[in-house]
Amino acid sequence: MTFAFAILFAAYQLPDSTAPDSVKGRALEEVVVTATRSERPMGALPLPVAVVSQKQIRQMGSLRLNDVLREQTGLAIVTDHGQGLQVQGFGPDYTLILIDGEPIVGRTAGTLDLTRLAVGNIKQVEIVKGPSSSLYGSEALAGVVNIITETPGQAKGSLSARYGANQTSDLSADVSYKWPVGKAGKLGLYAFGDRYQSAGYSLTPEAGSQTVAPFVNYTANGRISWEFSPALKLSISGRYFTERQANAFAVNTAEHVSGPGTVRNYTLNPVVTHQLSTAWKLTYRYYRTGYQTSTDLHYNDTQAAYDASFFRQTFNRPEIMVEHVINNKHILTLGAGLIAESVEATRYTSRKQFQTRYGFLQYEWMPTARLTIIAGGRYDVHSQYASQFSPKASARYDLNSLIALRGSVGAGFKAPDFRQLYLNFDNAVAGYSVFGTQELADGIDRLQRQGQIAEVLLNPAQFRAIRAESSVAYNLGVQLKAPKQPFTANINLFRNDIRDLIETQVVARKTNGQNVFSYTNLNQVFTQGAEVDGSYQWSLGSGQLMLSGGYQYLVAKDKAVLAGVKAGTVYRRNPETLVSERVSSSEYGGLLNRSRHMANVKLFYEHAKNGVSASLRSIYRGRYGFADRDGNLILDNDSEYVRGYVTHNVSAAKTWAIRDVGSLALQVGVDNLAGYTDPQYIPNLAGRLWYASLRWNWMPRLKRAS
Repeated sequence: MTFAFAILFAAYQLPDSTAPDSVKGRALEEVVVTATRSERPMGALPLPVAVVSQKQIRQMGSLRLNDVLREQTGLAIVTDHGQGLQVQGFGPDYTLILIDGEPIVGRTAGTLDLTRLAVGNIKQVEIVKGPSSSLYGSEALAGVVNIITETPGQAKGSLSARYGANQTSDLSADVSYKWPVGKAGKLGLYAFGDRYQSAGYSLTPEAGSQTVAPFVNYTANGRISWEFSPALKLSISGRYFTERQANAFAVNTAEHVSGPGTVRNYTLNPVVTHQLSTAWKLTYRYYRTGYQTSTDLHYNDTQAAYDASFFRQTFNRPEIMVEHVINNKHILTLGAGLIAESVEATRYTSRKQFQTRYGFLQYEWMPTARLTIIAGGRYDVHSQYASQFSPKASARYDLNSLIALRGSVGAGFKAPDFRQLYLNFDNAVAGYSVFGTQELADGIDRLQRQGQIAEVLLNPAQFRAIRAESSVAYNLGVQLKAPKQPFTANINLFRNDIRDLIETQVVARKTNGQNVFSYTNLNQVFTQGAEVDGSYQWSLGSGQLMLSGGYQYLVAKDKAVLAGVKAGTVYRRNPETLVSERVSSSEYGGLLNRSRHMANVKLFYEHAKNGVSASLRSIYRGRYGFADRDGNLILDNDSEYVRGYVTHNVSAAKTWAIRDVGSLALQVGVDNLAGYTDPQYIPNLAGRLWYASLRWNWMPRLKRAS
């Protein structure tokens, strides 16, 4: 590791802009950073990458990140301790969510709630599908979503206000400016603030509970940049988020509880870039973030305590990265860093800590103008589980100006989290217990001394050696894009084989008839399928109309169950005859909460001269399994599915130019136009949601002309 850090003190520079290489030939294309951790033209990448622009986000009328991602091909928003993201059949805990390349912490049972993230200061959202552990380590087994925020630039600002259904209001503002400093330097400032409030909603008001409790939250983002010279730049960014919730729900038909809940999250991220020569560039990063929650619930009648809990997590990471342009066809990227994490919570016996040292390498080779090859890997040394090496290789070949082939193979991994290692929880109401693998032996010993254990089913000592989940993934795709033509299309085939999936396991039975649970590596599963998306744009008079659409076909199954079904050893009980019968291969539906079919169709219209724009977007999610109902623990019966559904979202906007000042825009829209709801299975669908917003963009005339 010391040797890796020594190498990194060498440094990087992008290719000479005068050199006739393939990078320059694509320089005018959309630029992304997530796939390679450096700025690259999107059209040159051999990986499946999608970009959602700021313009599209505003046309959609989106307020939070979940609103943006639910309309993208191959992505599903699932409800499990918040609204999380499912990618290529992987649950929310397998996708890494970044802001400007830095991870967002604060997951509950593996889910990062996307409603925490405002989109008012987003420049674009980059989505990389497939394992990205070769660059980003754990939690990037399914892919990466990177939120790129605004940076200091020309003098401008905005003020936006919105009001809609469920007494939902949003007020945001931002400002950007740069000043010359000295002979060659520049000082820049960008600031963003957002206030978001809702009265919540209840899909089952007769039960006396709210599906989403009333809340108010605040987000503040800031960035200061200082260009000391063209070769040396400093950027310091920070973010603060706070939310207060008014919780109220029914424990049973006779008892109700209520009380406040709070969430806080902060980040600090200084970055120094140093261009040492025409071939070397160094990037120094430090990232610190903290996340905490607290809940204080009481019974409404007696005011007796129902639950008082807290959770606090910190994450620190220094990192050095260098990119070396060997020549016009060879680029080498090296990096190394240290991650220190800690967590304190009501359900942990003490403060727990992780430490990870890592190094990564990536080599880009462009032997011809048509061929790009990227290969690399990352080595992680973790304090609590075995070291992990995650390699990846990808290639892109342009058959002609219209068709490009791309493919990749790589490994990903997901480390056991604090919960799976250190949880120490006894449910006083239901009577069961859950212990992380490091707490299991002591937990079983304590319960035995208290006379609560009737039978130990598995040796607790064997659970200490829990392994990281790992996968091998394959992607093969075709990209169609005609130069100067309004048509694009992408086809991508994927396969992910996951080993050592961490599952809950019954370890002992208690004298009260309940169980003691822990975690172990059990299953091997796979996800595979195909994605197709495309767009076409044409002129209507002086306006522009764009039609886009996408479709994903997905199969996600447990290999052990599939083998048992094929061998004829998996049975179920017929609900009508109560006779046991074999489950056939066609009846086995695979993993729960995965739709076989998902699709979207979106229509955007813009008349720039008149300042008019509108959109109509339809999103389909096919049926998916929810729970086992016939007792054989697999999905094999029509009654175990949630039916498929379609939501329609519409918006329309009018913009007026204000001479020498900027512009004023009015937007109205309705999400879930048909008002579809499913209170039992889809609590994140709140019904028909109307809204109206007013946005003022300020930009001095002199700056606009420049």
